[in-house]
Amino acid sequence: MKITVVGSGYVGLVSGTCFAHLGNDVVMVDSDDKKIQTLKKGGVPIYESGLKELLKKNRSRMQWTTSIKEGVRHGDIIFIAVPTPPREDGSADLSFVENVASQIAKFMDEYKLVVDKSTVPVETGEWVKTTITRNLSRRIPFDVASNPEFLREGSAVNDFLHPDRVVVGVETERAEKLLMQLYKPLKAPIVVTDIKSAELIKHASNSFLATKISFINAVACICEKVGADVRLVAKGMGLDKRIGMAFLNAGAGYGGSCFPKDIDAFYWIAKKIGYDFHLLREVKNINEHQKTDIVKKLEDALWILKDKVIGVLGLSFKPNTDDMRLAPSIEIIEALCKKGATIRAYDPQAMQKAKEIMPDITYCKDTYDTLKGCDCLLLMTEWDEFRKIDFSRIKKIMKQLIVIDARNMFEPDKLKKSGFIYKGVGR
Repeated sequence: MKITVVGSGYVGLVSGTCFAHLGNDVVMVDSDDKKIQTLKKGGVPIYESGLKELLKKNRSRMQWTTSIKEGVRHGDIIFIAVPTPPREDGSADLSFVENVASQIAKFMDEYKLVVDKSTVPVETGEWVKTTITRNLSRRIPFDVASNPEFLREGSAVNDFLHPDRVVVGVETERAEKLLMQLYKPLKAPIVVTDIKSAELIKHASNSFLATKISFINAVACICEKVGADVRLVAKGMGLDKRIGMAFLNAGAGYGGSCFPKDIDAFYWIAKKIGYDFHLLREVKNINEHQKTDIVKKLEDALWILKDKVIGVLGLSFKPNTDDMRLAPSIEIIEALCKKGATIRAYDPQAMQKAKEIMPDITYCKDTYDTLKGCDCLLLMTEWDEFRKIDFSRIKKIMKQLIVIDARNMFEPDKLKKSGFIYKGVGR
């Protein structure tokens, strides 16, 4: 099938590459010429596990361009995968979606199926349809559909090719048949709904998962106060099939481009139609508390943070991605710097992007370089690389043997026996 994907960020690039891998002819459109040139030369502008290899394997079925006209003329199905950043009030900024919709209308010369892949609030499909209709120079048939993505950064390629389900929101039989044909090779359950239901499924799913994370983080606070271990509590909960183990890892809170934005957007949507979704407010409040609690753990361990040297391992909001968007590490490091601490940091993939956000801290070449002379090790992202740390070596190079484990990755008993002071989350 002839597919066009407008937007080559995390969602767009993974989706376009995977569509090509399924045997389709794909054109990727992006307004960022630098990004397009990087892709044309065989580079990858983002780090996502397995993406580079998949791109290389499927280059013959992919083209990259900054021309929306070229993309529209190519694709029978056109996916809109552009950013929908949050505004100050929590609502989603849909100006990129609107602009793409109007451009599609301008260059349409035959039937097109226009699909929202971006995470958008309910009723966006109606506005995309209205925008295209208003900007068409002549009557040309088209359909609008919703096909929300459920890709986890760090495992997005696998999630696309082996999904739990595919959700498609459609209005016509023609649109349904096209999307069923496109996704048939995945051999996954396909949930067909109306457009509004499909749009709500995405926000409801992410908000529920964020709620699950905040719930276990709240439980972690109780565990600390009574001397229980949140990991054991989570295990006992998660083995119940009604609950499940996923997203029951206590830590520094969620981050990234999805959960914080989608929580705010879903709350704003509910408020707009007259429902106070106060549960989501508390989910957000608990998440913010986790970050301030990590800073408090450092103060409890070090007393005065001024002039203390803190080695931060991991910067991205989760492992196996270089995404720094709303990473908890940013807010925590900024708070530590305000209190006068000196920060040395290392991340296997995210340092280049981190430098653009936090240019004034020291970036190091590896774990051991980071921890030289440090008063404390602060683990912020659970990269596999950090599971292999040689603590006997660390013991010789750190100034004080203090470990703040914001992701509960290390074994407290082993570290304590080696002479380290250990503080985790909920244990």
